[in-house]
Amino acid sequence: MSEPAANLKINGDRLWDSLMEMAKIGPGIAGGNNRQTLTDADAQGRSLFQSWCDAEGLSMGIDQMGTMFAMRAGTDSDALPVYVGSHLDTQPTGGKYDGVLGVLGGLEIIRTLNEMDIKTRHPIVIVNWTNEEGTRFAPPMLASGVFAGMHSQDWAYARKDAEGKFFGDELKRIGWCGDEVVGSRKMHAFFELHIEQGPILEAEGFDIGVVTHGQGLNWIQVTLTGRESHTGSTPMPMRKNAGLGMARITELVHKIAMENQPQAVGAIGQCNVYPNSRNIIPGKVVFTIDFRSPSFDTQDRMEVALTKGANEIASELGLEIEMEKVGHFDPVTFNKDCVHAIQKASDRLGYSSKEIISGAGHDACWINRSAPTAMIMCPCVDGLSHNEAEDITKDWSTAGANVLFHAVIETAGIVD
Repeated sequence: MSEPAANLKINGDRLWDSLMEMAKIGPGIAGGNNRQTLTDADAQGRSLFQSWCDAEGLSMGIDQMGTMFAMRAGTDSDALPVYVGSHLDTQPTGGKYDGVLGVLGGLEIIRTLNEMDIKTRHPIVIVNWTNEEGTRFAPPMLASGVFAGMHSQDWAYARKDAEGKFFGDELKRIGWCGDEVVGSRKMHAFFELHIEQGPILEAEGFDIGVVTHGQGLNWIQVTLTGRESHTGSTPMPMRKNAGLGMARITELVHKIAMENQPQAVGAIGQCNVYPNSRNIIPGKVVFTIDFRSPSFDTQDRMEVALTKGANEIASELGLEIEMEKVGHFDPVTFNKDCVHAIQKASDRLGYSSKEIISGAGHDACWINRSAPTAMIMCPCVDGLSHNEAEDITKDWSTAGANVLFHAVIETAGIVD
């Protein structure tokens, strides 16, 4: 299979304009985006993406999890497609680039191929996975997890948001529930472009991150139940303070992560305190612990330490405790051939690159179980993500999309 010529490039200005146009949908309050999954804003973002795909002559398929698949035909009807994409949904206070760059980078590949009248043997499919973020309906990467056989569709449909609304009902409400059976598609390969969401590439001056592995993740939801009582009139020794229990477990989580350095992180990112009144000792708290590591052994060791320590804290404070794993995926090793295609593309185009481990979960982590998969990362300012201040430069997005372009079209096979 011949390598693409180094002078083949995407249109960086056009990609940037598309990113800014998508960012107008579901604007945040501080310059970012709030386009949470299965909201009206999500539906509007999907419609804009479909209109761009229609303009390029792509055929659109939608599966029963709402995932969008926009295909450009190849010259060989028997060749499996090369897939490329990410997600359009955001955090409640999300940035303009997390996920979106991967979807619109895929669209820019198609626009460039059409503009240059280049044909590929394998079809190319742009994919927008539903509910990657998991912020409204836990766990994250929900649709790709169903696609890869990690969750059942019925289980996914039964996920509830904070208002008690079901995933399946909301998917139908916004009008993006397709007929296609989830997971029925076969892939030749899958590539995902994403911002790093960490500080390494920018700090060390690299253009491209060649992602070789992904950290495993455990989300453990803890419910502590004590007794609501007056903050002023309840003697200290007689309190059953669920808030104190959460505070001590928060410290425990940090301690466990620090004891497992350098390949571990941990924090509590979401918590709800009841009744959340100034003068009432909390009678109940619900919070989620996020542990991550690229090592199976470390991941297991942290969970064991948490279970033991959290139960000891609850017992000492007279609290009831329930622990439920609400999100999990194992550490990931990406496909060597796909990783090599990314490295070759970066070298061919003259970009500086570094092999890195993804600290965040991505749809590619699940799809890696179903098809040869790899990821490309570009820097982001100060490593900041899941924040409205998330920022990248046009040059970074262009470099990442160019490497994506070359890796995808080499894998899809240019037809002379």
